[in-house]
Amino acid sequence: MSRPEDLPAWSALEAHRDATADVSLTTLFESDPGRFDALQGEAAGIFIDFSKNHLTRSAAGAAGDTHALLVQLARESGVEEKRDSMFSGGIVNPTEHRPSLHTALRAPRDADIRVDGDNVVPAIHEVLDRVCAFADRVRSGEWLGFTGKPITDIVNIGIGGSDLGPLMATEALAPFLHDRLNLHFVSNVDGSHLVSTCKRVGPETTLFIIASKTFTTQETLANARSAREWFLESKAQTADVAKHFVAVSTNAEAVAEFGIDTDNMFGFWDWVGGRYSLWSAIGLPVVLGIGPENFRQMLSGAHAMDRHFVEAPLESNLPVTLALLTVWYTNFLGCTSHLIAPYDQYLHRFPAYLQQLTMESNGKSVHLDGSRVDVETGPIVWGEPGTNGQHAYFQLIHQGTHVIPTDFIVPLESLNPLGDHHELLLANCFAQSEALMRGKSPDEVRAEMAAAGTSAEEIERLVGHRTFPGDRPSNTITVQRMDPAALGALIVLYEHKVFTEAAIWDIAPFDQWGVELGKQLAKAVLADLVGGRTVTSHDASTNGLLNRATQKRNIQA
Repeated sequence: MSRPEDLPAWSALEAHRDATADVSLTTLFESDPGRFDALQGEAAGIFIDFSKNHLTRSAAGAAGDTHALLVQLARESGVEEKRDSMFSGGIVNPTEHRPSLHTALRAPRDADIRVDGDNVVPAIHEVLDRVCAFADRVRSGEWLGFTGKPITDIVNIGIGGSDLGPLMATEALAPFLHDRLNLHFVSNVDGSHLVSTCKRVGPETTLFIIASKTFTTQETLANARSAREWFLESKAQTADVAKHFVAVSTNAEAVAEFGIDTDNMFGFWDWVGGRYSLWSAIGLPVVLGIGPENFRQMLSGAHAMDRHFVEAPLESNLPVTLALLTVWYTNFLGCTSHLIAPYDQYLHRFPAYLQQLTMESNGKSVHLDGSRVDVETGPIVWGEPGTNGQHAYFQLIHQGTHVIPTDFIVPLESLNPLGDHHELLLANCFAQSEALMRGKSPDEVRAEMAAAGTSAEEIERLVGHRTFPGDRPSNTITVQRMDPAALGALIVLYEHKVFTEAAIWDIAPFDQWGVELGKQLAKAVLADLVGGRTVTSHDASTNGLLNRATQKRNIQA
């Protein structure tokens, strides 16, 4: 193991940070007319302007070039070797002794990718073909419910990666959805989520997808059983469950016991992690919604970004560049969070998707060998659609005490042209990145207020409130239009960004042991909660909460 802070490039970056601490973004632009052309990149239909970042450029070599020093850190960290191991089926999930071959799910039919000596690509395409054939039957109206009516509503029941990926993708690609089919997603074990969904659909025309690899996920199975009870409370018989429930799972016995025909069970593999599973049969709701051809276009865009990540030199590699910027801000400039601001209403769930991808992957505090990490990892990721944010949380990123690197994401063409709406959208997006960089100085505020006829006394009273510090970094990411191929490439851009960060920090990005403890304790807490007796076996707070809940629920009953 090589701790990142022990690498020569790390020390060089610390010295470089100290030497360039007083250099502002506006100064960098004023002194370098070619900055925009030099600090940009394009691949797989994704363009990134990263010139509004605290990166110096120097013809003298790496010592004065921030990006070159960061690339040196990536090389010393073994990013290229770790990347190649992932793509070739190496054990890159060491705590579970597994490969992480979600990239194989996007590979073309003639690829050869081996796990334990077997080429997994034929099996991947066999499942994909089955998923697509099933989707065609539902979309065409051939698949009929128990009263002979075609399906109009699809309810996906899953949680985590079995919910958030398909939900995000179907929202992002809403203009491509089937006219007759309405998609719904139930993840929360709070009964309100399922009940409110069932109120919007009818049992005769609804198809439920139960997405659980093991078919034992507590929240998913609770929702699935209640959905089946709701279905059987109609005129349906037990045999009719098979016409209205399908599964994405590998547990054929449990699926059959539930009442689902195992011919309508679509499997995936242990080397597909939940938050990377959108490309597998977990994407069934997406295929049903946008159709097989569009889903294959999404896979094609994803594969194009895969090839860029594998083939492009680190210096011009887009996922690597974004990862290096995160390392720069997190470890050298003290930034603890990262804002995702999509200027596309259809991408309103994309920040939440990236929250899971980033924080479940890199929210780790030990190295691969189990020793403690002594540098910051995994920044907090958050965000909402940009124009809404301008009237809410943008106040903090402009004038708050935190410096928050921001990714602006915007399509150059709208899928719904309407007057000058898209021009206004683009103008706001580009203006926000400029405002974050430039800010507004006290002298500019004074001149502006004086020109408006404000008294000198009033100017001095308000100048501090109307000053913007500026010098706040951002990337601007554009696509031509947010179609399936572009979405596929955009998702994979961030997948490989997260992987590269983990490679530099020497942490394991493909496990999630941090989510397990709460699940384990919940089983014991549930037994105590339904036991109806005074509880003393937990800490004082948990005992008190359980006993209060039991008492108050009994009173209400």
